[in-house]
Amino acid sequence: MRFLHLADLHLGKRLRDISFLEDQADILRQITHYAKRYAVDCVIIAGDIYQSANPSAEAMALLDDFLGKLRQMQIKVFMISGNHDSEARIAYLSHLIREAGVYTSTAFTGTLQQITMEDEHGEYVISLLPFCKPVHVRMHYPDADILTYEDAIACVMQHSPIDTEKRNLLLCHQCIAGCSVCDSEMHAVGGLDTVSAELFSAFDYVALGHLHQGQQVLRPTIRYAGSPLKYSVSECDHKKSVPLVEFGKKGEISVELLPLTPLHDMRCVEGKLEDVLQMLYSEDYIQVTLTDDMVPPDAVTRLHTVFPNMLHMRIMNSRTDDDRMVFTEERTDAFNAESLFCEFYALQNNNKQPPKAQLELLQSYIKQLWEETP
Repeated sequence: MRFLHLADLHLGKRLRDISFLEDQADILRQITHYAKRYAVDCVIIAGDIYQSANPSAEAMALLDDFLGKLRQMQIKVFMISGNHDSEARIAYLSHLIREAGVYTSTAFTGTLQQITMEDEHGEYVISLLPFCKPVHVRMHYPDADILTYEDAIACVMQHSPIDTEKRNLLLCHQCIAGCSVCDSEMHAVGGLDTVSAELFSAFDYVALGHLHQGQQVLRPTIRYAGSPLKYSVSECDHKKSVPLVEFGKKGEISVELLPLTPLHDMRCVEGKLEDVLQMLYSEDYIQVTLTDDMVPPDAVTRLHTVFPNMLHMRIMNSRTDDDRMVFTEERTDAFNAESLFCEFYALQNNNKQPPKAQLELLQSYIKQLWEETP
C-alpha cells in the first residue's frame, strides 16, 4: 500500500488581507500530479483542512475539487479534523461519502475510530484521532484523572484495542513534545498542550498534523508532514514537501519526501532602502527589514512597486535599539494623520514621542489643508 501524507492545508488562509486560495489550488495540483505519478492507493490528511471552523465557499469548493480528482483516479482519502476545523463540518455526510472511498473522522467518542483495509500483504488498520482536548476526553471518562493533554491521549490509547500483529497506521493532530514550532501555529502557554511520542509506540506509522515544519519524531515513521505552503515569515527557511510512504509487510516501511514548489515563495530581505529597491521585481510574499538610520515616510509605497505582495516592513537600526514593525496600508484607515505621524516618529527615534512644537506645526498644516480643500 502506497500513500501520500498531507496535513495543515489551511484552505481559505489569508495573511494581511492576501488570499492564499490561488497558491493553495496550485499546490493541490502538484499533489494530485504526484498521486497519479506514483499510483498511490490513498491520500491521508492529518487535520487543519480549513483555516477556520466556518470556511468560505471558495475554500470548500477547492477541497471538493481536490477530492473529486482523487476519486476519479480511484484513490481513497482518509482525513481528520484539526484544531482549526469544525469537527461537525468535517464529519458531515461521513457515512454517505465512505461509499465513494472518502473516510472522515466523526464525532469523538472517547476511542480511536478504526477502519480495517486489506492489500496483498494482508489486513492493516487505519486509526483516526481528531484533535481533542482534555475536556473532550473527561466527558467520556469522568472518573479518570485527566489534567493534561498527555493524560487525555494516554487515556484514549488505553481504551482503544490495537492488534499489534497487524500493520497499524494512525492519523493524529496534536503537538508532540520536543518538536520545532513556528509562529503560525496555535500553542498553549508553557507547552501544556504537548504529548509524548512514546504514546504511539504500537503504530507502524503515525501521520501527524498540527506543526507546519515537516519533521520526524523519535523515528522516521512518526512524522509531521508539515504544511504544503509557508504560512508565516517564521517558515521562510522551511523546505516544503509531501511524504510518500510505502507500506509493505509488517515492519517494512519506506518514506520519500517529494518536493513542493510554491506559486509565490515567502522570503525575508534586508538592507538599505535604495539597495532593496534595486532588487528584482517579485510577487513573492516578502518581509522587508530596512537598516537605514533615516527611513523616508513613503518607504512602504516605494517598496510596493518592487514587492506588490509585501507583507510588512521593519526598521532595524542604531536609532531603534531593536527591530520595529511598520504599519502597511491595511492599518492606515484606523489612524488619523496625527497618530500616524506620532507612530512613524517613534519608529525613527527609539520609541520617543515628537516634541510639542512639532505636533503644533503638524496640526497647523493639517488645518490649512482642510481649509484649502474645496
